[in-house]
Amino acid sequence: MEQPADLLALAVSVARAAGDLANRMRADGVDAVATKSTATDVVTAADRAVERLVRDKLKEARPGDVVFGEEFGGGQERAAVRWILDPIDGTVNYLYNIPVYAVSLAAEVDGQVVAGVVLNAATGREWTATRGGGAFCGGRRLRVTGETDLGQALVGTGFGYAAERRLHQARVLLGLIGHVRDVRRIGAASIDLCLVAEGALDAYYEKGLNPWDHAAGGLVAAEAGALVTGLDGNPPGADMVIAAPPALHPHLHDLLSKLDASGGP
Repeated sequence: MEQPADLLALAVSVARAAGDLANRMRADGVDAVATKSTATDVVTAADRAVERLVRDKLKEARPGDVVFGEEFGGGQERAAVRWILDPIDGTVNYLYNIPVYAVSLAAEVDGQVVAGVVLNAATGREWTATRGGGAFCGGRRLRVTGETDLGQALVGTGFGYAAERRLHQARVLLGLIGHVRDVRRIGAASIDLCLVAEGALDAYYEKGLNPWDHAAGGLVAAEAGALVTGLDGNPPGADMVIAAPPALHPHLHDLLSKLDASGGP
């Protein structure tokens, strides 16, 4: 039987090596920028190099596992453990040298994420969690805020790469912003979720996330006491991810539902 603590130990070791590589390549200057879904959806040589490093290290340690990564896909074969990887979450921040970008690595067993680490490579800040074992940062156990009033909540969000989607998300934000304390757009979903876990954000929502964006951070938030869901009874996924303390979650959820936050392109 796979032990979450053992999987987490490996994830942390690999993520730290990956973060070191990302930082070395950042110091040398970002090159070989390409695009994916749109002209603003960038990928760097570092994204690909970091993913290759993680894949190599996981294969060396656990050759029977599979990896589902942002840059090279995979992970569809049956295996005891599937690793879900975003080599650099916050590539645009990385490109512009804004120090908020993360290596996000989660271990999934039987379709359930059981261990995860999010490492802000720029600062060394590291959040970890195991299912049922709590969430931690720097040895401190994390808990979400006790905020219950949406009007006093600091809410994080993000925007898609396609202009049409951003316009819909802007309309949602226009309907939301008068009902909350304020909004933050940090640029790395995995870190946003960890900030909810530690209480630096009261809540977070975003449409358009992929599994590698929220697998590790979602576990960290959940283990810190957040409800991590989609809209209208759906699980967290591409249509919507909401993370908030249980007392705050229904207020944010219902407003986002009313604003059709999971709709649009």
